[in-house]
Amino acid sequence: MSTATTKDHPHLAAEFNRDEPRVNWHDETLWWVRAKRDIAAHKLPEWELLRETASQIKFNVLSNLSAYLEQFEANATKNGIIVHWAADATEHNQIVHSLLEQKGITKMVKSKSMLTEECHLNEYLKEQGIDVIDSDLGERIVQLANEPPSHIVLPCIHKKKEEIGDIFHEHLGSAKGESDPKILTETARQHLREVFLTRRAALTGVNFAVADTGEFVICTNEGNADMGAHLAEIHIASMGIEKLIPERKHLGVFLRLLTRSATGQPITTYSSHFSKPQEDTEIHIVIVDNGRSIQLGREDFRNSLKCIRCGACMNTCPVYRKSGGHSYHTAVAGPIGSILAPNLDMKKYADLPFASTLCGSCSNVCPVKIDIHDQLYKWRQVIVKEGYSPKAKTMAMKAMALTLASPTLYRMGGKTGRLVFKYAPFAVNNKLNPWYNQREMPKAPDESFGEWYAKRKGAKNS
Repeated sequence: MSTATTKDHPHLAAEFNRDEPRVNWHDETLWWVRAKRDIAAHKLPEWELLRETASQIKFNVLSNLSAYLEQFEANATKNGIIVHWAADATEHNQIVHSLLEQKGITKMVKSKSMLTEECHLNEYLKEQGIDVIDSDLGERIVQLANEPPSHIVLPCIHKKKEEIGDIFHEHLGSAKGESDPKILTETARQHLREVFLTRRAALTGVNFAVADTGEFVICTNEGNADMGAHLAEIHIASMGIEKLIPERKHLGVFLRLLTRSATGQPITTYSSHFSKPQEDTEIHIVIVDNGRSIQLGREDFRNSLKCIRCGACMNTCPVYRKSGGHSYHTAVAGPIGSILAPNLDMKKYADLPFASTLCGSCSNVCPVKIDIHDQLYKWRQVIVKEGYSPKAKTMAMKAMALTLASPTLYRMGGKTGRLVFKYAPFAVNNKLNPWYNQREMPKAPDESFGEWYAKRKGAKNS
């Protein structure tokens, strides 16, 4: 969305909230997914043990990241995979383009990869004359709509089937007014089949990379990553440095957690292992930092790198469900995005840690036990100290701190507030007060608690 670069979360959320039926539907749908997650989790008596084990495995990885990265590179190279290193998004995009350019390839098929969304790869390649088609159904829908994904697992969750029908009618030639999900899915399948068969290059993400074998694993429900990778001459895999796990046996822990947390399924439909290229083909893996090593060095925030991109925190978050993914104006939305984004650009994403009630539900459902709500609170402190919070809010908080620190000012403020509420409510109940837009102000009490308590105490002593 073009507005995402100029407006912050409150303004973008307000735009989403203008369509109340959509907001309610979005909220209910995501809560339904969250409920499926709970049912799947409760079926496993060892669920909490799996979460703790996954968290400790990831802690081990982050504590020894450089060694595991070197081990993975050595084993992947031994397998015939060509490994590239990218310090940031620019280097990642340039490497991908150079690989395509060397082969004279101008058309590529891509499966879901939030890292490429983070790096804005599609836009970069388009500028270089490379045509990229996203093969994940949800990603393809938002690509045709010229929008970014609004959810890391359910990219077009903000779209209703009727809107998808209109998009397919415009771009894929389906019947006007068609909204049957089966027919729309078949339309997309026929459209993408030709893409898979004709594109010489395929790009995928990486869900897990195994250090001791040099292989990587991609999880999909549609099989689109396999179709693209197995039919292409060159397979490029984009991977963040945090995607490592030490040994293949650890996959069992994460695969049992991932899809149960994401959609309530017992297992992903396709969990595909890539360890060596087929004859006459190439596999390239681009290992990307893009600010992750900085996050690793921030003690309060390094646990965010444990994330396995299940989206459970989004499905449970009352703010995300009511404000929509695009209101976060970053590749990874929701609670996890709100602690990852400020690491990339604290000024640009200073609003996101405040887009939370700090209820803790995100931390409760996280399959790798990231302390998300604690990190949101800590980011608020950092942002205020660094001077990136809104000046009006900073001044208001300073005034509040001064008032709360002085009994005299506190009592004066209380009396003034009661008088305003009683005789001049318009000074508070107006459009300049954002709280008034959704709430009714309470009736002013006749006396403060302190005054009531003093009277009561005096009456008892008399």
